Amino acid sequence: MSLSRRVSHIKPAPTLQISAKINELRSKGVDLVGFGAGEPDFDTPNFIKEACIKALKDGKTKYTPSAGLPELREALSEKLYRENSVHYAPSEIVVTAGAKMALYLIFVAVLEEGDEVLLPSPYWVTYPEQIMLCGGVPVIVPLKEEKGFVLTAEDIKPYITKRTKILILNSPSNPTGAFVPQEELKKIVELCIENNVFLVSDECYEAFVYDGKIFTSPASFSKEAREITFTVNAFSKTFSMTGWRVGYVAAPERYAKVMADVNSQTISNATSFAQYGALEALRNPQAKAFVQEMREIFEKRRNLAYEMLLKIPYISVVKPEGAFYIFPNLSKYSSILGSDLKLVEYLIDKGKVACVPGSAFGAEGFIRISYCVSEDTIREGIERIKKVLEELF
Repeated sequence: MSLSRRVSHIKPAPTLQISAKINELRSKGVDLVGFGAGEPDFDTPNFIKEACIKALKDGKTKYTPSAGLPELREALSEKLYRENSVHYAPSEIVVTAGAKMALYLIFVAVLEEGDEVLLPSPYWVTYPEQIMLCGGVPVIVPLKEEKGFVLTAEDIKPYITKRTKILILNSPSNPTGAFVPQEELKKIVELCIENNVFLVSDECYEAFVYDGKIFTSPASFSKEAREITFTVNAFSKTFSMTGWRVGYVAAPERYAKVMADVNSQTISNATSFAQYGALEALRNPQAKAFVQEMREIFEKRRNLAYEMLLKIPYISVVKPEGAFYIFPNLSKYSSILGSDLKLVEYLIDKGKVACVPGSAFGAEGFIRISYCVSEDTIREGIERIKKVLEELF
């Protein structure tokens, strides 16, 4: 007996593998700097924890509607209108077990076997795996380092065919931190409308945009834009709730209903008491200050990491405009060792620094550094990288 074809390509998430490696080495007493984790190093705020604890004590531990708690969907509707200038009724919102599940629901709902999905590269590791799992074909749209890895409509045009079904938009981006400005975003949306292509807008890093830039949801541009857009987000990054696994997708009701039905036949619903914590995150007046503080600290860390990386010979690095990753080009060094995976292994073994290889994101020769660590840790980690890289010459 053999496994199904659709799972034959599946690989474990390399980011989680790196995190496991870090934990293993630390358990053995190794002094390791971990730049691999894609999660804030802030604890979940107490007011969110307390709301979850209260829900547990009050016996709110049963099934919820498959689309999520009605009051949470109402609060999400209010949030999307207030912060993103797009109106979604609660019936157009589905609460999911994290943004990963939201993406999976979208792909299951709209992809037919052989449909093409435009995937700007470098890309988040989960996108191609889920696309293929749902019968789709990832079509790589390469982005240029010299243009800051910023997606443009002109980048997309050559890759649109009769089989193109979806464009993935992740701005700010994991792994590059690239941010698509509003005027270019409008052109991308118009191109999708003209070609009858769905737009999946992954907005998980919307709270972390720097240098005074303003985040814009593509669904807010027009009625036509809203009709083709799946707006995906989660509580994981914004409120430092990665382990809670609460995300959501907003879309026109005919799609939302189907995704809720798939939820009902797979996970039933996102964890009930975690949803009450998410509800508190949206409604507690302390939440805004918490998120703002995180954003300001991440911006300072970004500046520090960028300035330090610039001092390492033979590398290039784009200053990220959002998220909490920086994506330096170390191809000069990886070519000496044979691959960026071997480079990452070298950094772990010799420098006791853990990063994620760029090849995991479709960009051989780069590494992803997460600055979800203290400034002292950033200084120590990048100094270690610089020292062991110099030993290669």
